This record gives sequence, structure tokens and C-alpha cells, in this order.
Amino acid sequence: MYKRAKNLIHGSLIVLTVLNVFVWIAVFDLSQREFLEVNFFDVGQGDAIFIETPQGYQALIDGGPGSAILEKLGKEMPYWDRTIDLIILTHPEHDHIAGLIEVLKKYEVKQILWTGVERETYEYKEWKDLIEEEGAEIIIAQAGKKIFCSDEDTGQCYFDILYPFENLSGQMIKNVNNTSVVARLVFYENSFLFTGDAYKSVEQKLVDAEIYLSSDVLKVGHHGSKTSTLKEFVEYVSPSIAVIQCGKNNSYGHPYEETVSTLKEFDITILRTDLDGDIKIISDGRNFKIK
Repeated sequence: MYKRAKNLIHGSLIVLTVLNVFVWIAVFDLSQREFLEVNFFDVGQGDAIFIETPQGYQALIDGGPGSAILEKLGKEMPYWDRTIDLIILTHPEHDHIAGLIEVLKKYEVKQILWTGVERETYEYKEWKDLIEEEGAEIIIAQAGKKIFCSDEDTGQCYFDILYPFENLSGQMIKNVNNTSVVARLVFYENSFLFTGDAYKSVEQKLVDAEIYLSSDVLKVGHHGSKTSTLKEFVEYVSPSIAVIQCGKNNSYGHPYEETVSTLKEFDITILRTDLDGDIKIISDGRNFKIK
């Protein structure tokens, strides 16, 4: 009887020890899951990109053409989280700014980066009124600025603003597509290049200026229109993945076959929100995977 009880106790201790080891392995594994997530939302004919770092820093680049962005954010952010660290408006066109207006009404935003170019539209006026009411730190986009994704300047995760080359704040510019903020997100050894709706002429300027553009992921300019994706630019960026954000059966015919052919010429994996829906790219700083 005593021997049987002793064996039972011994066996229980072994089981508890094994379970304890598994628990600590699980805890250790969770502590190592330090991933960057970049979400290219399917919001129809428009851009909306939500980024979250391992430390919980959240950034939103553009908001698409309407309120669909709110549902998308609701799936990625906890219901109690009503704060976004950074909003980037690449340029004040409807398919980029309209959704951000809805976001400003629902979320507290700490920093807003945009060019400050002027427009004569109702949406633009509403945007200006809302960012003034928000009380966020306003940053005028200009090449050379860096936005770090943490309180400390560690150099491990940051946005490098590459374009526009000059301060455009207060200027009335007819083609606002060519005022688009071009930014490169760096996370350790991985990088993402966001181009807004910049035309080939802007892409050529970036190449001619010999700015470091090499990136793993390229957000294709202007929804895959023939106005963007210059062959020399694509070769210079040398991405392994290209993401095209456009709506299903859109009236513009995006993406153009010319654009798709250019990307295929360089054996780049092409992802499209009109075909693939929401696209999530997860990076550990060295490698990344697509969901």
C-alpha cells in the first residue's frame, strides 16, 4: 500500500514537472513572438494600410474612400483600444482622405503626418477642421524626416520619409497625386516602401537622386495605374512582393496590364486586394510571411 502511494506521488510529481516545463516553454515562446504586422486592407478603390509593431505602436497610412476602414480597424484592434499613434495622409484625394475623416471622429490620434497641400473640397475642409480639433502633433512631411515607432530612438523600427523633397505646406498644387508622401518603413532587416499615388515622374526623381529605396515589399503606386510603376524604379527598389490596392471591377481598369507585366518581368510576387481581400504581412525582422 505504502509503495503504491509512493509511486502515485512520484508519478504525480513527474506529471507536474512536465506540465511546468511546458508552461515555461509556452511563456518563453510568447515572449519571443515579436512580430511586425502590416495590413493592406481591402477597402475598395483606395488605400488603407494599418501597421502594428511588437511594442503595440499603431500607424495608419490613408483610410480609403469611406467608413469601411472602421470595420477593418475593429477586427485588428481590441474594442477598448481607441488610440492610434500615427496617421499618415499621403495626399488629400477622396480615396485616401475620406476614411481618415471617419477615423478622426472615432479615435484619438497622437501624431498626424501629411504634406499640408491645399485643396478646395468639402472633404479637405472637414479634414482641416478635425485635425485642429484633435490636438495631435502635426508633422509636415518632407524628405529627411524620420518617425520612430517607439519612445526611444533605437533605429530598429522607423518610417523614413523620402518624398516630397521640399515643404509643400500651404501650396495649391493641381496634381496632388504627385505630392504623395513616399515613406519607407524599416523593421530590423525588413523594409516596406509606401508610395501613395505618385506618378512615374516622381519615381524617376527618387531614382535620379540615388535615394536608398531597396525594400522587401512595395506598395504599388496609384492602384496599379499605368501612371506609376516605372521599370527603372521597380528594378531600383528590387522588392520580392508587390501589393496593389484596388477595388473589384473598378471603373478605372486598375491594375493596368502594363503595370502587372512590369512586375512579372522582375519575378515579383503580386498581391491584389481586389482578388486576395485583406493582405497581412508578418515580419520578425529577418523573415516575413503572408496571411
